[in-house]
Amino acid sequence: MHRGLYAAASAMIVQETMHDVTANNLANVSSSGFRKRIPVNKSFPEVLMDRVEKPSEDGAIKLVSAPFQLGFKGKFLIGDLSLANVMSETYMSTEEGAIQVTDAPLDAAILGEGYFTVQDGAGSLFYTRSGHFQRSAEGQLVTHDGMAVLGEGGPVEFGDAAEVSIGGGGQIIADGEIIDVLQVVTFPNPTYLRQAGRTTLAATENSGAPAALEAEEIRIEAGALEMSNVNVVEEMVRMVEAQRAYEASSKTLMTHDELTGKLITSFGRTS
Repeated sequence: MHRGLYAAASAMIVQETMHDVTANNLANVSSSGFRKRIPVNKSFPEVLMDRVEKPSEDGAIKLVSAPFQLGFKGKFLIGDLSLANVMSETYMSTEEGAIQVTDAPLDAAILGEGYFTVQDGAGSLFYTRSGHFQRSAEGQLVTHDGMAVLGEGGPVEFGDAAEVSIGGGGQIIADGEIIDVLQVVTFPNPTYLRQAGRTTLAATENSGAPAALEAEEIRIEAGALEMSNVNVVEEMVRMVEAQRAYEASSKTLMTHDELTGKLITSFGRTS
């Protein structure tokens, strides 16, 4: 294996992934409830380096490149060396976004920790910070992409109510009466929630199981939306850094390839 080529190629893959994550953050800068993701890379894999000694004909010790040569005296550990830089994971930033007042009766923004619980047509549960809700043709409270919003009694049903709204404690109000309360949950490690859609999240083993907040713990700003927590300037800087690092790694790869070609050519001429 050519270590230089391997290291340069792996660095290009890392920077390409970082560029994609940043581009996704920028694409959702106007999506309510979207929380940016931050890429994390690490050195991997690490291999042990040995010094192998072999006695020469005159009794002196000389170094050899592999322990399988006959007559080697022994090998001694030098240390470890990382072969490449690889993408480890992306984690979600839990920093809250700015609150934008909309005065829409079914818009809701969570203040502090918590996630709305929503359900798709197959019954799978997801979680979101986006409170941009609406009333479906069937009289249900749904997200902007059609997922059912859950209350303590399951999917929220308005029935034939003429006026509907959401209260400051997450109460679902229909014609002046409270019919349900929004199901808001928290997680032990929310940074490990997996992004399942533009603003929807799915629980993972690392995030832990959701725990429902009690009614008195829910704090909602009605008629408002939490906006994305993406900082455009930071993301643009990160994108430029990733692009420049990718270009540098690409040049390194081409240099190693050129030098390797010259080395092969030189040995070929002397053989």
